[in-house]
Amino acid sequence: MATATVPASVRKVKSLTSAEVNTDESSGITRETWLLIGGMAVAIVLWIIAGLNYTGSVDWEMRPGEGPGANPAIDFFVIGLLALIAPYGFAMSAKLRRISNIEERLPDFLRDVAEAGRFGMTLPDAIVVASGGRYGLLTDEIKKMASQLEWGVPVATSLRLFEERVPTPLVQRVVSIITRANEAGGNVADVLTMVAHDTREAQLEAQGRQISMLTYVTVIYIAFFVFLVTIYIMAAVFLPQMILAGQGVASSSLSGAGALTLQFTFVPVLFLAFMVAVIVHAVGDGVMAGILFNGRIAEGLQHATIMLATGWLIMRFVVPILNVG
Repeated sequence: MATATVPASVRKVKSLTSAEVNTDESSGITRETWLLIGGMAVAIVLWIIAGLNYTGSVDWEMRPGEGPGANPAIDFFVIGLLALIAPYGFAMSAKLRRISNIEERLPDFLRDVAEAGRFGMTLPDAIVVASGGRYGLLTDEIKKMASQLEWGVPVATSLRLFEERVPTPLVQRVVSIITRANEAGGNVADVLTMVAHDTREAQLEAQGRQISMLTYVTVIYIAFFVFLVTIYIMAAVFLPQMILAGQGVASSSLSGAGALTLQFTFVPVLFLAFMVAVIVHAVGDGVMAGILFNGRIAEGLQHATIMLATGWLIMRFVVPILNVG
């Protein structure tokens, strides 16, 4: 049986409808997921080194002369934690900002399509005409839809591919409404106008919530850095005096009588507890800041990275080391 030659136009339509899906589904894993997997692998290696430092099997320290123990172990643990959350957090935050910038101009595009539809154009023709406008980062996505429609791709398929490229709840809701309105027939322009108005209202509401939550995020940062300053003051002023007083009491005649004792030897353990508290606060407060600001943990990982890196550097290289002789 002879095989019919597929026309070039049909091949073009098929490539336009499948290119967007094949690009992402061929690998099956997004770039952000790869960063998370790679960060996890690096973190596991660093955490193993941290455990070896703690047990004394290796002697790799950030500050020369410390020797193996808890401090080098914490250093490698923190660096491993940063390797885990930093790449994924910043990559996801950049992706979310890009999607937010795309969504920001979506109401303008819908209004332009509605205006074109009022002149008697069909929905595909209106999208093609509106694609000549400027919509920031949304412009490239609109041009892709227009190219697909010009080559005969159904408008429902083109909208579905747009939804897959920008998989956000707002875009999914808009695409669903437009698709159903187009299938039902009638005046699609009025539907687009209402959708554009509702979309703008939702964006303004989200922006207002972020502005109000920005105050709480600022408070979280201030509280964290006040905590670091408090630890520095204790390590630079209070705890050294406690060590000197304890050593003086231990060398005096009162120590033998049991009248007065100062457990100054536990000061390094207290300082280690401060270091653990800084790590816990940095990660917890950072994630909470991201959730309060936009309801996403990925944004919180970015804040946690900033707090954790700053807190670790201050605790290890700014706050004085307390030695009990």
